[in-house]
Amino acid sequence: MIPVPGFEGRRIAVFGLGRSGLTAARALKAGGALPVLWDDSVSSRMQAEAEGFAVDDLTAADWSDFAALVLSPGAPLTHPRPHWTVDKAKVAGIEVIGDIELFARALAALPDEQRPRVVAITGTNGKSTTTALVGWVLKQTGMTVHVGGNIGIGVLALPAPTPDAVYVVEVSSYQLDLTTRFAPDVAILINISPDHLDRHGGMDGYVAAKRRIFARSGLALVGVDDPWGRDTTARLKADGRAVASVSTSGDAADIMAAPGELTGADGRIDFRAARSLRGRHNAQNAAFAWAAARALGVPRDKVLEGLLTFPGLAHRMETVGRLGRVEFVNDSKATNADAARQALSAYDRSFWIAGGRAKSGGIDDLEDLFPRVVEAFLIGEAAGPFAARLGDTPHRISRDMASAVRQAYEAAAATGRDEVVLLSPAAASFDQYPDFEARGEAFRAAALALGAVPASAS
Repeated sequence: MIPVPGFEGRRIAVFGLGRSGLTAARALKAGGALPVLWDDSVSSRMQAEAEGFAVDDLTAADWSDFAALVLSPGAPLTHPRPHWTVDKAKVAGIEVIGDIELFARALAALPDEQRPRVVAITGTNGKSTTTALVGWVLKQTGMTVHVGGNIGIGVLALPAPTPDAVYVVEVSSYQLDLTTRFAPDVAILINISPDHLDRHGGMDGYVAAKRRIFARSGLALVGVDDPWGRDTTARLKADGRAVASVSTSGDAADIMAAPGELTGADGRIDFRAARSLRGRHNAQNAAFAWAAARALGVPRDKVLEGLLTFPGLAHRMETVGRLGRVEFVNDSKATNADAARQALSAYDRSFWIAGGRAKSGGIDDLEDLFPRVVEAFLIGEAAGPFAARLGDTPHRISRDMASAVRQAYEAAAATGRDEVVLLSPAAASFDQYPDFEARGEAFRAAALALGAVPASAS
């Protein structure tokens, strides 16, 4: 745990007792604060009480006595309208912050010689893979590395700071909106495409939230394959900031990334042997990991070794098994069209399982990739609309995961050639599953039920 100083003896309102909220309360308490907790969930309140925390109905509390509000990133700060706790905090004249901000303040309180380094990663797509990849590469060199934030472990639950440590932290737009002093040594913005617009009041608000990662950062690494990344890079350079750009589109950039290959200040880097970094989007992830590791002083050969041995992440273009000549690939994390584009682009042919709860635009932006789809198998609420959009592209409505996997396998096996059954839904999971992880596990279970040999055993 990372104790948070600066609020000793002061009452702090904490709303939202999920992973980040409860962890924040523990860290505040360890730093000497007096957190007062509340959540709409009775079970969450009971858990907090069982840990000995003060639990009080914040709707009726005296807010004049609070020093700050620590808000769960799941609660809206501004849009569609501010959460009621935000309104109360504004009336009381107290700041509204989140767990990443508490983390930043805990590190800032340390003397310079005791302060660890921080690599922070955000973006619409690919941030979890890039975070895990940066952490993996650094760990292979023997560094003390702690990975967390919006991925895995809440940032304040990571081990306490030591001077030799590097924190590799994934941060969402929701978390960044709640920061004022976050100052990573290396800040990465992978890409930006429309997402979470309801929570940020539109594209301008979403982009502004993402850009907050650079407010106090050292080296800025920016993907320039989208107009928002290019504009961000131009703004940073105009301000005299240290910035390096990454491109997969062939446009001029400091690092050019193509499948299995990087070109930049270190010359040409060939990582085609990295089985878990297939596709153009993973080349982009590799470029950021390369640049971040080199900025932290990792030798060239050690970075390459890390790229080649990276095992990949579950639910992100994860090969879960093989049956005969058919490979089953789980990309359940692809909850929007832009994410699904990366997986579809990685294969010349695929038997594509898609659908769920569609996001704005559905699969309209994927039309240029439909020729790569041998046949699509559609599930969930979006099955009908996706079928209409696919038009003449072969498809069938499977409705549920087990049926889709079985039908896709039978169709793939019938070709008598090496094929891929690809789950890359281009939609949220919430119509059928509690999250994308559960959806990915359902895909894995269906493939194994057919007799697929797990990837770990092949």
